[in-house]
Amino acid sequence: MRAVIQRVKEARVRVLGECIGEIARGFVVLLGVEQEDTQEDLDYLAKKISGLRIFSDDEDKMNLNLAAVDGEILLISQFTLLGNTRKGNRPSFVRSGDPDKAETLYEEMKKALEQLGHRVETGEFGASMEVELINEGPVTILIDSRKEF
Repeated sequence: MRAVIQRVKEARVRVLGECIGEIARGFVVLLGVEQEDTQEDLDYLAKKISGLRIFSDDEDKMNLNLAAVDGEILLISQFTLLGNTRKGNRPSFVRSGDPDKAETLYEEMKKALEQLGHRVETGEFGASMEVELINEGPVTILIDSRKEF
C-alpha cells in the first residue's frame, strides 16, 4: 500500500464539476492499494499518517502531527501510484489491487483514520476526479507499507 501525503492549507475534490469533499488545513492523502495488501499494511499506513509530524511548531520545526493542529484529511484513491515505468514509457499497473479489493481497503482506511480521531473527507472511488489543493511548504511525503522507498 502506498500513500502520497501532502500538507495543505485547504483542498477539495470534484466529480463532474460538483464538490464532493473539502477540508481546511490538513493532509491530502493519495492512496494506492496493491494486490497483495492486507489489514497489516492498512494498519501500518493509518498509524504512520496519523502520527506524521510535518506541521511546524512555535520554533518553525516540523514537530506537530495532525491532531496537534486540528487538521483534517482528504483521502483520494489513486491506483496510478503503483504504476511501473521501468520498461518503456507506458506504465504497467499489474501490482494494483483488483477494484473490489482496493475499494474495500480504501473504505477501511477511511474508517481507520476516523477511529484514530480524524475528520476524513473522500473522493469517489473509481471516478475521474479533479483535486484542488494549496500545498503548504510545499511538503510532500511518500510512504510505502512494504518500505520499498
